[in-house]
Amino acid sequence: MNKTVSISTTRLWPAVLARILLAVVGGYAVTYSVTAALAQMLPGERIDAAISATLLSFLIYTLYVLWVYAVPLRRGLFSLLAVIPLSLIGFWPQLFTGAA
Repeated sequence: MNKTVSISTTRLWPAVLARILLAVVGGYAVTYSVTAALAQMLPGERIDAAISATLLSFLIYTLYVLWVYAVPLRRGLFSLLAVIPLSLIGFWPQLFTGAA
């Protein structure tokens, strides 16, 4: 019985480590890109949009971490593809005009 427990737990470690990395590092990347995109798209003054997007980022990060543990690992990895278009939305104006 001890042998089967150790075999099953050693097989779980890579999956657990992958979910932890996806939640922490992937959550940061998704939250950063969503915050940048929201800051560009929200109406109003730039500072108000930036503060509103930053406040929403805490909710986005928390929900993403919870979501990563609720879905299969492969689906969580596919969610990182959303970082590319969101980053382009958030940082596209700065690529051509420079930082303001």
